[in-house]
Amino acid sequence: MIVVGRELAGGFECSVDVCVVGSGSGGAVVAKELAEAGLTVCVLEEGGYYAPEDYRSFSFAESTRRMYRGAGATIALGIGDSPAVQIVTGRVVGGGSVLTGGVCFRVPDSVLDEWCKDGLEDLSPKRMEPIFAHVEREIGVSETSENLRSGSTALFVAGANRLGMAISPMRRNVEHCTGQGRCTIGCPTGAKKSVDVTYLRKARAHGAVVYSDCLVERVVTRGGKAIGVSGRVLGGSRGAPGAAFRVHAKVVVVAAGALHTPLLLRASGLGRRSKALGENLTLHPGFGVGAIAPSRVEGWKGALQSVYSDHLVKDGVLLLGMFADPSLVASRMPGVGARHRAYVEQVPSTALFAGLLRDRGRGSVRRGFGREPIVTYRMDPVDKAAFVRGFCTVAEMALAGGAKEVLVPLRGQAPIRDVDALRVLARSPIEGARFESISFHPLCTARMGLSPSHDVVDESGETYEVENLYVADGSVFRSSLGVNAQVPIMASATRIAWRLRDRFARIRRETA
Repeated sequence: MIVVGRELAGGFECSVDVCVVGSGSGGAVVAKELAEAGLTVCVLEEGGYYAPEDYRSFSFAESTRRMYRGAGATIALGIGDSPAVQIVTGRVVGGGSVLTGGVCFRVPDSVLDEWCKDGLEDLSPKRMEPIFAHVEREIGVSETSENLRSGSTALFVAGANRLGMAISPMRRNVEHCTGQGRCTIGCPTGAKKSVDVTYLRKARAHGAVVYSDCLVERVVTRGGKAIGVSGRVLGGSRGAPGAAFRVHAKVVVVAAGALHTPLLLRASGLGRRSKALGENLTLHPGFGVGAIAPSRVEGWKGALQSVYSDHLVKDGVLLLGMFADPSLVASRMPGVGARHRAYVEQVPSTALFAGLLRDRGRGSVRRGFGREPIVTYRMDPVDKAAFVRGFCTVAEMALAGGAKEVLVPLRGQAPIRDVDALRVLARSPIEGARFESISFHPLCTARMGLSPSHDVVDESGETYEVENLYVADGSVFRSSLGVNAQVPIMASATRIAWRLRDRFARIRRETA
């Protein structure tokens, strides 16, 4: 069942076994796994509900307005010689899963090994293997075929081949994808198996109730234990807080994402014992390189993301094929007036490729003046060098693939037309503040660990400060992943949900 909050005449009150705050890759998984176990579950989502038949017809502007948090305009403010990083997250039933390119990576074994060395032995590659496999079955992960590569991707692949760089097919959670190039604004064909059409659908089939347009303001506690949540229904054209609601629950699971989970926990009285809450933010700072081809490539025809390269993984950079809505590509073209128009007219001949960093830099999340946080971030010097190395490598791929010129992610940088000029740029000192960077994977702000004074949740996902209060989203990771976060978040949430399932089963046996 789905209750559309903005259509409610007033507030509501209910009692359940488990209340889940957030309906994205973490919350949806917890809801499904626990509902299937016979528990009563409700899911509270701040964003609106749109059925696939609704969002498949949205324009880019309409999708960003309705389904992206802040229309995709959240900014991490750079500290020192660091860039301002645009952060893109979802605010809709299904969360960011509805808006991704469908990319599916597991957490690299090397990263899991690091966490094991920190004492989280239950996160070893061997123990996580069956959990990853379970998630991949649920969302239909498969390898992307070559016939879904767009002309944009083909240009960069040709360049990579000439440079001797390995290119691998992307694994994505799609079935019968026809390459419509709309993954990030809502799949138009139902091919993408986002959590709104997989996990949440199964959760609802087993009795879970999903409430949209419901802003949770506080986790209610008594005697050091979570006993529910309270908040307000968002209504009206501006989504202003309206009537109050209250959910009574035996367990509360917060899955509001790395930017908003720490805000909710702080508003609920946490953060006095551990100074880690809202700290240790990682972003996977990303970059994109544009390339003007000698003929039309029509990068929107095909899967937006179909290939990747681990050529620079040892440097902490994952290279990813990508494209974007043509209107967004046009808005990012250089120049003003007639010069800008001339570049806009070349959008059909423009190819894109991207990369993301496994960052060493860290940031923090603090409450702002409204619902949105104040986010700050300091990029590590090693990351800055990797950022330049990454976009220069991608630009060289483009030139080797036949591009006439490349557009690199540096503010004020003129287009580059030859490899010699590119190599001069690569050797030049570049201020971090010039980087044009974007993040889709904020992580680590309520990290898991064995120290109540330095971590926020224990190995089971339960907070150290409040019993029966769990976190099941990307904020629990101990460090940057270096890969897209969708499947890692889902696997982590599965593990936490299974532990909760076993806990309820144990209580039932003991009280029978």
